[in-house]
Amino acid sequence: KSYSHIRKGTIAEYVSFINSNLKKYTVKHMCKALKFARSTYYEALVRVPSNKEQEYQKFSSEVKQCFEENKKRYGAVKIYRKLNEAGIPCSIKRVQRHMQRQGLRSIVVKKYNYKANHGKVPDDKKNILNRDFKADTINKKWVTDITYIHVLKEGWTYLASVMDLYDRKIIGYAYGKHMTADLALDAVKNACLNVKNTDGIIIHSDLGSQYTSDLFEEYMKTNGFIHSFSRKGNPYDNACIESFHSVMKKEEIYLHTYQDFEECRKALFEYIESWYNRQRIHSALGYKTPQQVEDEAIHAA
Repeated sequence: KSYSHIRKGTIAEYVSFINSNLKKYTVKHMCKALKFARSTYYEALVRVPSNKEQEYQKFSSEVKQCFEENKKRYGAVKIYRKLNEAGIPCSIKRVQRHMQRQGLRSIVVKKYNYKANHGKVPDDKKNILNRDFKADTINKKWVTDITYIHVLKEGWTYLASVMDLYDRKIIGYAYGKHMTADLALDAVKNACLNVKNTDGIIIHSDLGSQYTSDLFEEYMKTNGFIHSFSRKGNPYDNACIESFHSVMKKEEIYLHTYQDFEECRKALFEYIESWYNRQRIHSALGYKTPQQVEDEAIHAA
């Protein structure tokens, strides 16, 4: 076990670490490994910590609590934001120091390179969105895609998602055992449940057979959608929904082994509805949640 983050800590952290491991190791062995004098350890046991040390330990606990409450998915910047919102003033560097000393590391998600450029859209299709991922309000621009998820019993399963680009909220999704046009369409239909009028909404997808099928295209025309397509072999034209699927896999899917379809379905519901839409703050949204941004848009309308 590495003791590097303990060696950089305070005397209180040394003492706490040693006390928590007394059932496994002797004080002599731990002090030797930590290069920490036993006399200092025994002296600290009877010493009353100063107000500064108590405040230091309290803040460390608050950082760790925030980290764990957010499922170990937040880094220093987002923890700094959450602590300040809770009335605990601090700086990003202070949070970074306390995270480092406690060995707290968030899940790192690689950002997309929006500059990649290759392939083209067939002559009978149009890339109307053209990587303009900004919208002036909700229900103006939607993006959709399908991703793979493996479970032990059924093998590969599929999640189709629909995102509103204004608030980055997942407004509709469908999970199934087969990657069909029906699955892609069900996700869009679920997104339409709370929308009175879909005329003029741009919905962007790739050129997959599910999205170019007669079934999907007929629904687009009947409900007044404007269908936009990514260039062939170019996921960066649909970067926002690709990014969501990447984040979801690194924060949830890759951390668990799902026994069957039903177990994974429940996990996806909890992640999307409880966490991603309503708790996860986004830097692109000014560190607000998608639900907060949607509520503000509805209130302003």
